[in-house]
Amino acid sequence: MLSRTADNLYWIARYMERADTIARLLEVGSRISLLPSAHGYRSEWDSLLQAAGLATLFARKYGDPVQRNIESFLFFDRDNPSSVASCLTAARENGRIVRTALTTQVWDALNTAFQELKQLERAERSTLELSRLTDWVMRHAAMVRGAIDATLLRDDGFNFLNIGYYLERGDNTARLMDVKYYVLLPRVEFVGSGLDNYQWTTLLRAMGAHRAFHWAYGGEVTAAKIADFLILNPQSPRSLATCAAGLVNHLGRVAKAYGRETLAQEKARELLAGIERATTDAIFDEGLHEFLSRYIGEAADLANAIHEAYLSGEMR
Repeated sequence: MLSRTADNLYWIARYMERADTIARLLEVGSRISLLPSAHGYRSEWDSLLQAAGLATLFARKYGDPVQRNIESFLFFDRDNPSSVASCLTAARENGRIVRTALTTQVWDALNTAFQELKQLERAERSTLELSRLTDWVMRHAAMVRGAIDATLLRDDGFNFLNIGYYLERGDNTARLMDVKYYVLLPRVEFVGSGLDNYQWTTLLRAMGAHRAFHWAYGGEVTAAKIADFLILNPQSPRSLATCAAGLVNHLGRVAKAYGRETLAQEKARELLAGIERATTDAIFDEGLHEFLSRYIGEAADLANAIHEAYLSGEMR
C-alpha cells in the first residue's frame, strides 16, 4: 500500500474517534455542570480544554472560559483543528482522497455526516441543544466504525484504520479519565464522597460504558474499580489494555505482510507490557494523573514511530 493512502486511512480513523471524544467531553462537562457543588481545581468547562490540550488556543481567541464559547469552540470552530466540525471535515476529505480504498458504505457514512454537519452549521445556535449535538456525533462515529468493521477487507487498509482508531481511543480514554480525577475533584477529602462517585458515574455514562462496568463489577462505583476497568481490563472496549493490544495486533499484521518489523512494533509491545505489569495499587501509588500523563506521552512516541515507519513516504 502507498504510504499516502495508508496515511489518509489512518487519519480518517483518528479524526472520527477524536470527534467522538470531543462530543463525549462536552457530555461530561454538561452533566457535571448540573451539580450545584461541582467546583473543582478548575471549572468543569475549563477542564475540558485542559484535557483536550486546547486551553492555550482557546484563551488566545476567546479569553475567559465561558461555557457557551467553549461549546462553540469545541464543536463548530474551524480555527480549532480538533473541533467536531474540523475533525468531520478532515475525515471526509481524507476519505474523498482515497475513495477507491473504501467501500460504498464507509464513504456514505463519512459523507452523510459531513452533509448533515453543514446543515447544523446553518441552523440558529439557539435551536441546537448540546445533548442533541453530542448524540448526533456519537451516532455518526458509530456508523462509520460499523461500516468499516462490516464491509472492508481485512487488508492493509483495514489495519491502518484500526491503528488510527486504537491509538486515538487510548489517548482519549486517558484524557477523559484525567479530566475527572486530576481536574474536577476539589480536594483529596472528597475522594469516595457522593460527589466523587457521581462524577465517575457521569464519566462512565459519557463513555457509553456505564452498563458494561456494572456487568463487570457490580456494587459501588469507586476510583479503584474505574481504574481497573478503563486501564487494565482487556474486556473493556475503551480500556488502555484493549487499545494497546489492538495496536500490537494490527501493527503485527502489517509487519507480517511486509516481512519485517520496525520501531513501531517494538514501541507498541512496550506500551502493552507496561499496562499488563501494572496494578491498581501501583497506579495510585504513582499517581493516576502521572500514570495517565506517562501513557499519553508513550502513545505520542508510538504515533511518531508509526509515522516514520509507514506514513512518511519512506519505509524504515
